[in-house]
Amino acid sequence: MNIGFLGNLSDNLYMFRRPIMKALKNRGHKIFAIAPDDRYKKELESDGFFFIQYKMKRQSLNPIEEILSIKAIYQAIKPLNLDILQTSTVKPNIYGTFAAKLAKIPKVYNLVEGMGSFYIDDTLKAKIVRSIIETLYKRASSLSDLTIFVNSDDPKYMIDRGLIVPHKVKVIKSVGIDTKEYDPAKVDKDKVLNWREKLSSDGKPIVMMVARAIWHKGIKEFYEASKIVGDKAHFVLVGDTDSGNPSCANEEFLKSGKVNWIGRQSDMVTLTAVSDIYVLPSYREGVPRTLLEAASMAKPIVATDVVGCREVVSDGVNGFLVPVKDSRTLAEAIDRLIENVELREKFGKASRQKAMEEFDMPKVVEQYLPLYS
Repeated sequence: MNIGFLGNLSDNLYMFRRPIMKALKNRGHKIFAIAPDDRYKKELESDGFFFIQYKMKRQSLNPIEEILSIKAIYQAIKPLNLDILQTSTVKPNIYGTFAAKLAKIPKVYNLVEGMGSFYIDDTLKAKIVRSIIETLYKRASSLSDLTIFVNSDDPKYMIDRGLIVPHKVKVIKSVGIDTKEYDPAKVDKDKVLNWREKLSSDGKPIVMMVARAIWHKGIKEFYEASKIVGDKAHFVLVGDTDSGNPSCANEEFLKSGKVNWIGRQSDMVTLTAVSDIYVLPSYREGVPRTLLEAASMAKPIVATDVVGCREVVSDGVNGFLVPVKDSRTLAEAIDRLIENVELREKFGKASRQKAMEEFDMPKVVEQYLPLYS
């Protein structure tokens, strides 16, 4: 079969869809990676996928631009003679479904990894955009054959709102994590030692947050918690800014206070291993990849009790769940782990076990493959 994977960025296809795409290719299917940018074109093509580029403005809300995006997707997928189109993220889910039906593609599957930033803000603009998104999602889900969700909260919301019918819902928790790659027993100890000397020359615990530097990830609360905890630990933020996102934090803020902002890093296996406590005070998630990495690396986690985070963190078992936008409680949870090494070790072991039992990549891929039979 010819199977297309449509995304809003080529790196999303490479980092999150690639294991499933490779498994399907190994079964003899012809796989197309379809994205509006070519950043990971070489990597995707080196895996044996056919890369197709189309035009789409990610942040645009201009109706004319949106119609042009549907047209661009249609023109990209029409010549491919696809049997199945797998879409992911909001715009590709909606516009890709419309374009696929125009192109007469037999099967269309959507993947909802999270509802997006407009489901976090409560401004007038956010409410208007939410209403538009839901109207379009309702129409798209009526045309698509299946919608896959990575957590249990988002499908319940969409069913309750009448946006999708229950028999078109499939829940496959997370996009998976390679527990063999993110294995604490296999890390390069010299690399870990070098990073520890850079980030904590005095040997104090390292409290790490890995995320795009946007307010919705809880950047403000992380910085405030670092002030409350004080000199007991070193707080480190790993992640780049996202200038195209209206929730992006400015560099002046990121370089202020007690947090050591080190920007985007490539060797996340080593950096995750360096951390003693892993934190994500996000306002809403799908199932965050960073928490899967932390769990697989046997880290105790402090996260907010929100959609997505609670799929990975069981409160009191492998970490703590705290209220959203509550810097004080966040700091108290972190401080509790700083003071209790045995609890950190207990939570870390539980994290590793949970990752291997629930989120190991082969197990997740096995859940996807029957959908494409």
